Amino acid sequence: MIESTPTLLLLGGALIGFLLAVLGAGGSILLLPLLVSGAGLPTREAVPLSLIVVGLLALANVPPYLRRGWIAPRPALVLGVPALVGSWIGGSLVKAGLIPEALQLALFAAAALLASWLLTRSSTLVTATTANQASGGGSGLLAAQGVLVGLLTGIAGVGGGFAIVPALVLLAGLPMALASGTSLVLIATNALVALLALGHWPRDVMALLIPLLLGGLAGGVVGQRLAPHLPDLRLRQGFAVLLVGSALLTGVEAWRRQQSLPTAERPPQAAPRALSPSFRLP
Repeated sequence: MIESTPTLLLLGGALIGFLLAVLGAGGSILLLPLLVSGAGLPTREAVPLSLIVVGLLALANVPPYLRRGWIAPRPALVLGVPALVGSWIGGSLVKAGLIPEALQLALFAAAALLASWLLTRSSTLVTATTANQASGGGSGLLAAQGVLVGLLTGIAGVGGGFAIVPALVLLAGLPMALASGTSLVLIATNALVALLALGHWPRDVMALLIPLLLGGLAGGVVGQRLAPHLPDLRLRQGFAVLLVGSALLTGVEAWRRQQSLPTAERPPQAAPRALSPSFRLP
């Protein structure tokens, strides 16, 4: 199946690079279903490969934001340091075999649904931005959000930009462009720490990296050029629809893989009660 998917990966990479460039989010929340359902990879290979691709593409999109001064160091540290801790813990749990594959996919599906809800609340984000700029934001809540984002990064292989951007806007009072640039830096660092914690290099599927990165770089270039001219609300609504589809696809895949497990690996079920001797079936 892997050999038959270079075009799919090229197009998927282009979409991911485009979304990272214009939103500072959206990369791995679409990449993991692409690798699991499109290329047929097990999560053991798909998660680290997703982290590599998203980390590199996020890093490639940082320079334009850096030149414009659209990166906020203090909120990046307040959210980013706890996120790194969460990434290490999540990756270590997966490495120790404490998170089954079906649970990884189920958590990812739940995160995608949450992301679709967050990214359509543009009016709330704008109102909260004004309020938080006046009040100084909530550093404690921002740090707690960082831990949750990091855990999700380590467990499900997502960069967490879909949660980082709303958190930086709602809790730190950053304008959307500044939150997007800061998010890219945090995505890249989170992905690196989670990859180190997983301790698994997907060498057998590294060939898939080429079409993903080529498509991602092309999509990023287009996104950087179009970003100033795109209506933010419509873009986020379209992305939310993609996220719902991604969540449904991944949820079905989680159920299918759980059903395909050998009986010995499934969660134990209560033994049926024995029938009374007078009611035995013939």
